[in-house]
Amino acid sequence: GRDDKKIREVIGYAAQDVSVDEDLTGLENLVLSGRLYHLSHADATRRARELLDVAGLADVSAKRAGFYSGGMRRRLDLAQALMHRPRLLFLDEPTTGLDPQNRRAMWDELEKLNRDGTTIFLTTQYMEEADTLCERLAIIDHGTIVSEGSPAALKASLGGEVLTLTFPTDDPELLQGLIARGA
Repeated sequence: GRDDKKIREVIGYAAQDVSVDEDLTGLENLVLSGRLYHLSHADATRRARELLDVAGLADVSAKRAGFYSGGMRRRLDLAQALMHRPRLLFLDEPTTGLDPQNRRAMWDELEKLNRDGTTIFLTTQYMEEADTLCERLAIIDHGTIVSEGSPAALKASLGGEVLTLTFPTDDPELLQGLIARGA
């Protein structure tokens, strides 16, 4: 209806499947996205460069996206969703396929957006991601919400069961790594 344009101006979305134009450069993809959201060319270029830096793509911004790795395309796709600084952001598995460093950079950008007033809805299978980024969680099983609340409340509701795993190894580095990751 008549409010569609207003709604699109405040919503950002990144699907689980990446949708970037592989014939355009990284910079061109973002500037185009910004222009579609009615940013001036100068503002779109400025914001694109800022997001390319956040996404770790500044050094390849002049290369066609078709030459990017899968993780690089994912970061470019997420940057597209952030171009117009949406007030409401929907992200489907936003950090799937990202290495830990780029995942952390994306978390930092999402936290900044949230502090600046953006409401973020995300789906994730990474519980540490949900715990870090979310004020409120809903656990969904086959389309039905089975539990919801703050991360602390949901963790507390899990009860006191402890699972003990035994690893047949004498390698102290392996054991220390498992302990550090909470395994």
